[in-house]
Amino acid sequence: MLRLLLHSVLSRTARLCLPLLLLLACASALLAQQAPPHPPSGAVAEITARGPQKRVGNLYLAEDDVDVTYGGMRLRADHVEYDDSTSQAVARGHVKFDFENQHLEGDEASYNVASGKGTFKNVRGFLKVERRPNPRLLVSRNPLYFEAQEVDRLSEDLYIVKHAWITICDPVKPTWQFYTPKAKITVQKKVAMVNSNFRVYRVPLVWLPYATTPAGEHIRQSGFLLPLIGNSTQKGFSFGDAFYWAPRTWFDTTLGFDYFSRRGTAQRGEVRARPFENTTIQYDYFGVIDRGLPQASGPPINQGGHQQTLEVQSLWNHGWRFVADVNELSSLTFRLAFSDTYGEAINSEIPSSIFLTNNFNGFSFNVATISDRSYLELSPPNTVFLRSAPEARFSSVERAPWQSLPVYLSFESFVGSVHRDDQFLDTPSFVARTEISPKITIPLHFRDLFGITASAAFRSTYYGDSLNSFSVLTGQSITRNTGEFALEFRPATLERIYGQPHARHRYKHTFEPFATYRYVTGVHDFADFIRFDSNATLTDTNEFEYGIMQHLFVKSGDDQPVDFLSWRIVQKHYFDPTFGGALAPGQRNVFDALDSLTPFAFASTARNWSPIVSDVKLTPGGPYDAEQILEYDPQLQKVTTIGTLLKLKPRGQFSFTVAHFRLQGDPIVQPLSQQIRAILGYGDITRKGFNASGGVSYDILTGTSQNEFAQVGYNGGCCGLSFEYRCINLGTVRTENQFRVAFILANLGSFGNLRRQERIY
Repeated sequence: MLRLLLHSVLSRTARLCLPLLLLLACASALLAQQAPPHPPSGAVAEITARGPQKRVGNLYLAEDDVDVTYGGMRLRADHVEYDDSTSQAVARGHVKFDFENQHLEGDEASYNVASGKGTFKNVRGFLKVERRPNPRLLVSRNPLYFEAQEVDRLSEDLYIVKHAWITICDPVKPTWQFYTPKAKITVQKKVAMVNSNFRVYRVPLVWLPYATTPAGEHIRQSGFLLPLIGNSTQKGFSFGDAFYWAPRTWFDTTLGFDYFSRRGTAQRGEVRARPFENTTIQYDYFGVIDRGLPQASGPPINQGGHQQTLEVQSLWNHGWRFVADVNELSSLTFRLAFSDTYGEAINSEIPSSIFLTNNFNGFSFNVATISDRSYLELSPPNTVFLRSAPEARFSSVERAPWQSLPVYLSFESFVGSVHRDDQFLDTPSFVARTEISPKITIPLHFRDLFGITASAAFRSTYYGDSLNSFSVLTGQSITRNTGEFALEFRPATLERIYGQPHARHRYKHTFEPFATYRYVTGVHDFADFIRFDSNATLTDTNEFEYGIMQHLFVKSGDDQPVDFLSWRIVQKHYFDPTFGGALAPGQRNVFDALDSLTPFAFASTARNWSPIVSDVKLTPGGPYDAEQILEYDPQLQKVTTIGTLLKLKPRGQFSFTVAHFRLQGDPIVQPLSQQIRAILGYGDITRKGFNASGGVSYDILTGTSQNEFAQVGYNGGCCGLSFEYRCINLGTVRTENQFRVAFILANLGSFGNLRRQERIY
């Protein structure tokens, strides 16, 4: 064995004037082009060989299984010539090069062990790239393979490959490859290819003048994304692409377009930024320039429009937090006609909020602007727009001023302006509104038998405008001073444990009864208050709420207990059936006293009893999950609401979800409805192997299918193929059959228009 120790010579430093420094820098640059740099001080090159070795001047010759190591580099070959004066090695025959996650094999190589630069001929190699799991992207642990006629290694992380093909599939029988006459590989960053073409089973499909692919875990590279191609009965043939631009590590944007042969063009934009550690910004835009939906007679119906969203979150100093969630939609018709999924299309509310908040020493201060637009009807267009801006709120948590007494004080207050605009009412832009509400709470506990919590509050509210008996604005202010009292009674929880202390499974059953009496008075002229938000739904009430809550907990071994089964039953009794005269017979009434129990309206006449609400939840955290909601109205003497949700994963990769909801109460306050949605699936969108799913949303009353989809796909080790059929039926606005296909490239993305599987729940 022959050991060669290579040491560099360090020059002394001196203080020089600026012109001399510039002269030396230019001279150093010229010398660097003429001769390779010497190895660093203390660097050691080691050469071993099974065959003969000899030295001729500065040149060392070694034969038969030669192994050269230098730092973390290793070069092996049948024959090696090494010049210790230049650190240059020439290797021939079964050349193998290894450095960290890089491996090259070739016929010959010329490599400088000190600089790390070299040229390899007839190369086969790979780069190992670590990938984090991604639920939306097919991820392969295969390295990045390539074969090339020539490879130039310019540094530890930069390669130039010439006349090469690149893939992450099995190099023996690759499913897909990129062929390129020249490519630049930046380790843990990207692969940039010039004049390349994409091939499947060696058949050329797409020519790309310039293409980049990621070659690292957290790397973002600017460039055009894979195009989207598809077809639907309403939009026709569709083609789209997008450009991804990441000029900074904290900022990126995606700009794209779609062409619909029957409708027009669509524009998409997405901007993401994190300019500071505690600040995130995201903006999304989608718009369509529509040629119109063709009609049998008459001009096409233009359904174009746009929607956009801005989300900002920022944490400031001294506990301040700023949040903005701004949404804008040109029309509900646009959303119904061009939304990608059924669940997105049927969303008819556009909420927006901007607020600045700070919580300190038990107090909370908020400045906000909040708006909400609800679309009620398409033709003629009917919307309700509500806005609260500007508005400032100041409140406190319950605080005990006397340590020896169980007395707690708190308050809520706000000042601001509000606005409402609908087909019946258009208020001034800024209607003043203020409120202050101090509250006192006294909790009392009688040993372990029961607890009583009494609370009393005074609420004074001022509105700058009001309505008359004909629901017309008067321009006159109105004030509401109410007194509120509540008494909550909670007996001791009854419980029992089943199973021995050291048993594998133990069960605990708890029974928790509760009752609350609530009294509100002082709400006069309820009909004169403009309905800006829930604050205007406060009415006089004299009510008693009671119910029971049961839990069945399961504890396995040393694990934490699981709330396996819960059942809540609750009802209200109203001593004042007209709520101080606020209830209007023969129409839909929505009050704070009514919707605090159930989200479904039920009062069109005076009543003393609310529906009995039963909510059963089965949540074992295992292969099944279920919930059953029932509401029985004693005044109508029938079950008015039935809601069932069931999620099953019986075995392996199978999953099943079904949701059924039926409303059959008073049609005056709640339209009759009965719908069922179901999804059956096997596997997952990124799972290796065969995957399939299908679903339906069906309206039983009208006998129409609102949404259907079926998707099948297969994912291999480096790619996958998926097909989907989707039918969306939204009445006269949209009846569309979509056909989607995607060829999925592991670690890269998908080629086609099947972006992701829609999940209804």
